[in-house]
Amino acid sequence: MIKSILTILVAGAVLIVGAHTASAGPLSERANAGQPIRIGFSNVPIFAYPDDKEKPKGFANAIALGVLKQMGYSNIETTVTDWGGLIPGLQADRYDIITGGMYILKSRCETVSFSEPIAKLGDAFIVPAGNPKKINTYKDIAEKGAIFMTYAGSSTVAVAKKEGVSEGNIVVVPGPSEVLAAIKAGRADAGSMTYFEAKYMTDQNKGEIEATDPTALPEWTQNWVGLGFRPDDADFLAKFNEALKKYIGSDEMMNSVKEYGLLKSHLPGDATTQWICANR
Repeated sequence: MIKSILTILVAGAVLIVGAHTASAGPLSERANAGQPIRIGFSNVPIFAYPDDKEKPKGFANAIALGVLKQMGYSNIETTVTDWGGLIPGLQADRYDIITGGMYILKSRCETVSFSEPIAKLGDAFIVPAGNPKKINTYKDIAEKGAIFMTYAGSSTVAVAKKEGVSEGNIVVVPGPSEVLAAIKAGRADAGSMTYFEAKYMTDQNKGEIEATDPTALPEWTQNWVGLGFRPDDADFLAKFNEALKKYIGSDEMMNSVKEYGLLKSHLPGDATTQWICANR
């Protein structure tokens, strides 16, 4: 009788584990079973953002979708979230891939498995029109005691501190739109973001703000962009990278990102994610 009860309990446990695996297993298992690949991104212009119908736009999304198409996957489900929620959402298994246009950084490599890089880009500041405080570098911010603003999860907080900006002069807000609002309202002297974001906002707010020259910042502040995966999905990531290697820089890829201003000069070069994780 005891043996029979144990057999029933074990069988029940197997059914429960099997059901859990089917609904939340590794990405390759889910994708090959026909379940949607879940992509999370934030509202970061040029990189990854939603259109007026919540459809994915931006060059990071275009590249991710292009590679997945090459791999034979078209069942894609996308979700827009705050920038600061991308990595936690990936860790919590709410997304399979995050495409926010995220820099590959050593600190992030501890929790995220990045694809091979898809672009190499630099940062810039948005400042009030005329740049009244003549801010072009982080050292300018530090020397002038200016108020520096950036958004949650951005790599520029660490960069600013390294360049001597006082922690008391750093303000962190939820996202790029809040940075823009603060600069326009005079609550901050300079707001950092990628050059693409800064240029986009300047174009959309002509006469109110301007973008600084990204080449004024140190070369070491340039970074490589990657797409984020969970460490448990290493097998899927390996296949994704194989497809990415053939896709990156191809005519098909360049045509898909043309509307966002991504050029051949923005391609990642020979740097590998392994090297970037160790050196950035």
